[in-house]
Amino acid sequence: MHRVEATIFAASEPVGRETLARIVGKSCSIDLLIDDIREELRGRPYDMVAVAGGWKHLTRPAYADAIRAAVGANEGAVDLTQSEVLVLMCIAYFQPITRGELSSFFGKEISRDLIGHMRGAKLIASGPRSPTPGAPYTYVTTKEFLLEFGLDTLRDLPDFEALEDAGLLSKEKLLAGDISVAQRSEEYPSGEGRLAG
Repeated sequence: MHRVEATIFAASEPVGRETLARIVGKSCSIDLLIDDIREELRGRPYDMVAVAGGWKHLTRPAYADAIRAAVGANEGAVDLTQSEVLVLMCIAYFQPITRGELSSFFGKEISRDLIGHMRGAKLIASGPRSPTPGAPYTYVTTKEFLLEFGLDTLRDLPDFEALEDAGLLSKEKLLAGDISVAQRSEEYPSGEGRLAG
């Protein structure tokens, strides 16, 4: 158990199931080991969380203010405009999606510069070519996207219909650009920088 915890603690990236199986053997239950480690960490200022298809040590949200006071804002945070956040959200929910489809969705041209900025931040990458005429590139989210938002898989995204039903999101507001974006996620502040709106 300590070998697993030490490996996850020392790794700069989330550690996947295959790596952990090499450490403890394929016959050992990784899930039970992780549960035991998380139980031992209860009450500690950090936890082991499932993110981007692996596990990673991250500080608990309750310590965000103390960490910011001690070390300042996370310099690795990706600075995105509200437009970029909205386009990124559409890519996450509707991937693979072309730039033309994004433009149709928003009713205005989505610039190559906007796509380039998100690619430069490694939040999106080229997906498969679209089967439509001209075979345009599609865009998909990346492992860095999952890390940035603290998601294990895309299935962890909030349910789009549930957000609409709760009145938190509407297609009309989205198309009008009338959605406020949080300044910075306070969940796991010592993780891989969170998005700034």
